[in-house]
Amino acid sequence: MRLMTLTRLSLLTILALLMLAVNPQANATDTGVRASEFKLSNGMDVVVIPDHRAPVVTHMVWYRVGAADEKRGSSGIAHFLEHLMFKSTDKIPVGEFSKIVGRLGGQDNAFTGQDATAYFQRVAKDRLGTMMEMEADRMVNLRLDEKEVLTERDVILEERRSRIDNNPAALLNEQMNAALYLNDPYGVPVIGWYHEMQKLSRQDALTFYKHYYAPNNAILIVSGDVTADEVKKLAEATYGKIPANPDISPVRHRPTDPPAIAPRRIELKDPRAGNFSLQRYYIVPSYVTAKPGQAEALDLLMKIAGSGSTSRLYKKLVVASKLASSAGGDYSGSGLDGGNISLYAVAADGVPLPKVEAAIDEVLADIAKNGVTDAELARAKSSFLADYIYESDNQATLARRYGWSLAVGRTVADVESWPDAISKVTADDVKKVAAQYFDLRLSVTGYLVPDQTGVAQSEEDLPPPSSDSVLR
Repeated sequence: MRLMTLTRLSLLTILALLMLAVNPQANATDTGVRASEFKLSNGMDVVVIPDHRAPVVTHMVWYRVGAADEKRGSSGIAHFLEHLMFKSTDKIPVGEFSKIVGRLGGQDNAFTGQDATAYFQRVAKDRLGTMMEMEADRMVNLRLDEKEVLTERDVILEERRSRIDNNPAALLNEQMNAALYLNDPYGVPVIGWYHEMQKLSRQDALTFYKHYYAPNNAILIVSGDVTADEVKKLAEATYGKIPANPDISPVRHRPTDPPAIAPRRIELKDPRAGNFSLQRYYIVPSYVTAKPGQAEALDLLMKIAGSGSTSRLYKKLVVASKLASSAGGDYSGSGLDGGNISLYAVAADGVPLPKVEAAIDEVLADIAKNGVTDAELARAKSSFLADYIYESDNQATLARRYGWSLAVGRTVADVESWPDAISKVTADDVKKVAAQYFDLRLSVTGYLVPDQTGVAQSEEDLPPPSSDSVLR
């Protein structure tokens, strides 16, 4: 299987390069209209992405609510509710939801982000109606027993201990986000702050659930061996029976950050850190908030600056100067409120972090001043196109692609026109966004230092783990 996957990816990459070589606009021919969409009478949006190669479907329900929509002081409630959604309804006993999916030969899971919460199953086509019945049932009929709620609260507390509190890099990331966003709720971790998670109650979960979990705040995505007519018939018979919630506002009101006037810096000393490393984040626009063409230019900027062994950062810090053992960066542009650029480097043995940071600054300054080459830009576009084509071969990835975009207010047309928008970005566009957004006032820089005298909590100082918790 591994060899087949690598061979297929190589072929797709070659095809993408040939398409761009012959015609820079050729990517549009492979990315025309693929999905169809409609709305149920109760306001639920539905997107159908046909793929008839196998009798399998991916069924996803996205709610336009995430951690950034939580009330201050109740951090973690969106993620907590995601866990509780697998408990029970009048029709489904406690813990049976996933077991039923498994007995039907399917797989299921869920995830929570800052802007959305999603639930999904991958099943045989003839089980789609059953999945819709089950998901529609727990959209309105969730039943929460006090004991089950407290048990699941122990689960999410253990999840935080294992994933965040016992991971110095995750702790640094959390502290950096809190410093980067002065007022925007993106500064609060999705999983929540431990001291607030400890207080989450059954009533907190029910209040959040009854307000946000409604068809007019949800998007149904079905990809696979279906037609729009088939999905519409099933959706109307299940989700269509649920009344809309008139209290849900079509606009998501959130606090915003004041203008940035100074760079922020954090140093975390932790005896558990294995290497000296640094990270830097910049606040930048997202695909939702950027001016036309800016987000695409930021995507290409970071593909050239920080993606892989051919990137500017890797070649400068790892190959040429040998200041770091690894280095790179990325652009995250899917946020409703905005996006961010992230950079990282792990220092080589004996190299001080300020020297590594100075080398990163040199790379960024050079791009902002002199731009990128036509060859770099063409290679970055080809790489994006190859990834887009390859990912389009996976129905679950397709469902996520459309779901994330619609959850933050973008459209099916936005998703399907993205390759064409990428192809139109010029080297000058990339240079302009680099000059505008590689501004230290928009940034936070973090050092992770392996130091026995550090101020981080030792493991014995952390809250005791729950003995009966099982991570989902």
